[in-house]
Amino acid sequence: MKNLGGLMKQAQMMQQKMAEVQAKLEEMEVTGVSGGGMVQLTLNGKGDMRRIMIDHAAIDPDDKGVLEDLVLAAHNDARQKVEQTMREEMQKVTGGLNLPAGMKLPF
Repeated sequence: MKNLGGLMKQAQMMQQKMAEVQAKLEEMEVTGVSGGGMVQLTLNGKGDMRRIMIDHAAIDPDDKGVLEDLVLAAHNDARQKVEQTMREEMQKVTGGLNLPAGMKLPF
C-alpha cells in the first residue's frame, strides 16, 4: 500500500502541473503566417482567435478566393504551432512518460 500512496501523490502533482500548463497555454499567443506575411493570424493556446492582420496587397476584389485560402493557410499554420507547443509542454509535465498509443493527457 505504500507504493499506492506514492503513486497517488505523484498523480496529484502531475495533475497540478497539468493545470498550470493549461493556464500558461491559455495566455500564450501564436501567430500563423501565409502569403509571405501578407496574412497573419494569432491564436491563443486554446485555439481562440485573438487577431488577424491582412495586408492590402492580399485584397483583390475580383479574386476573393485567394484571400480566403491565405486566411485558411495562416489559421492552419497557427493551429499547428499551438499543437506543437502543447505537445512540448505536456512532454515536460509527463517527464517522458511513455503512454500507450492513442492515450492523451489530460484524460
